[in-house]
Amino acid sequence: MGVMQLFDLTGKVALITGGTKGLGLQMAEAFGEQGAKIFINARKAEEVQQVVEQLNARGIEAAGITCDLGKPEGNPVATLVDAVEARFGTIDILVNNAGTTWGEPAAEHSYSGWQKVMHLNVDVCFLLAQEVARRFMIPRRSGKIINIASIAGLKGNGPNTGVHTVAYNTSKAAAINLTRALAGEWGAFNIHVNAICPGYFPTKLAKGLDHVSESIIRQTPLGRVGGEDDIKGLALFFASEASRHVTGQAVAVDGGYSAV
Repeated sequence: MGVMQLFDLTGKVALITGGTKGLGLQMAEAFGEQGAKIFINARKAEEVQQVVEQLNARGIEAAGITCDLGKPEGNPVATLVDAVEARFGTIDILVNNAGTTWGEPAAEHSYSGWQKVMHLNVDVCFLLAQEVARRFMIPRRSGKIINIASIAGLKGNGPNTGVHTVAYNTSKAAAINLTRALAGEWGAFNIHVNAICPGYFPTKLAKGLDHVSESIIRQTPLGRVGGEDDIKGLALFFASEASRHVTGQAVAVDGGYSAV
């Protein structure tokens, strides 16, 4: 198989949660450019419509629905998967990208905040993978699952940084080990499960780190933060046949920040 074929996604269906902005939108663009059909969700209808139209205008077949995965009422996981099946018939690639955070010192951290972070970042990640695998990937014995974790799942927060994200760090560590566990169990079905661990990207979710961005840049070997194309290459690798002998891995995209 030639190199171009290894990265070709023509005809594949990709579900990307939280795909209307930031890293999710980067991946939607990358997969669409390689021929995939894209399905996204978000909490705001106008955002979904705007991004679907934006992708369609670029020749990418895309659709989406308004669906708040952070609220368990009404089984939004099944609702979302039902919608993708109704529109495209199947799911070949699942990207668990939707996430949330909560900033509060551990000693005062509210349990409701802890539950909110754990539900969206861990519970939904597992439940979507389970639903998609059960319906499509296991019967077909093929699939790609990409969990968007974080370098925060690889470490704690340093002292005197003003960063208090104990629930987020814990949830992303759980996402990394969920990736390993699913890869081990589902490899027999030719389902590849990998994780991407972004460093600091100036997205809405990372807005609470604005005050330490200069410090992060100084400690990053490449001397910059993540840009608008920097998640695309690794995500495409994990989504395509180029990674057909790679599973259970968690790779940092952070300019080397976590390596030093």
